[in-house]
Amino acid sequence: QNSGIPYGPGKAMGIPEFWLRAMKNHDMLEEQITERDEAPLKYLVDITSDKELGDADQKGFRLHFHFLPNPYFENTVLSKAYYMMDEDDPILEKAEGTEIQWKAGKNVTVKVMKKKPKKGGKNAKPITKTEPCESFFNFFSPPQVPEDDEDLDEEEGERLQEEMEADYEMGSILRERVIPHAVSWFTGEAAEELEDDDDDDDD
Repeated sequence: QNSGIPYGPGKAMGIPEFWLRAMKNHDMLEEQITERDEAPLKYLVDITSDKELGDADQKGFRLHFHFLPNPYFENTVLSKAYYMMDEDDPILEKAEGTEIQWKAGKNVTVKVMKKKPKKGGKNAKPITKTEPCESFFNFFSPPQVPEDDEDLDEEEGERLQEEMEADYEMGSILRERVIPHAVSWFTGEAAEELEDDDDDDDD
């Protein structure tokens, strides 16, 4: 079934929704993709990875999501960089993502709430405000470590660590599993193999 979106050269040549389907076949990635995310993700034509972080000594990696021109945002490439501390046991120092240039009214990471004006108020127009909502595209706005760790109490520190670990796990899955075996994830074979491995572990 063709979505009507023209596909250019790249790994997903001629296969509509290749990367959307490949990611949705991975349980953890599927959990991050909301119904609203699917429309812009149909324009995703490639995901690549490199270690170009601007400093030869810097450990880590970058992911690049290549999009066709689309009605949702101006960017054609959204990138995510993971900077690791230089230790034997890789520890995430920080993560940075591309700022998405959303087109008017197309930002899927927020929802617009309309409130009725107070009775008798001078302003009779409904009040609109935006609130953040769950979205795969929040991946490009990773949790940030404050410059002074002492600003965090213990609970906030633990929550931040959990968010950073989950963010890094998602990046690692894309880099180490999905990108190298994209066709198997698209067909669903990779997910079946993963389930078989899990069943073997249970025995």
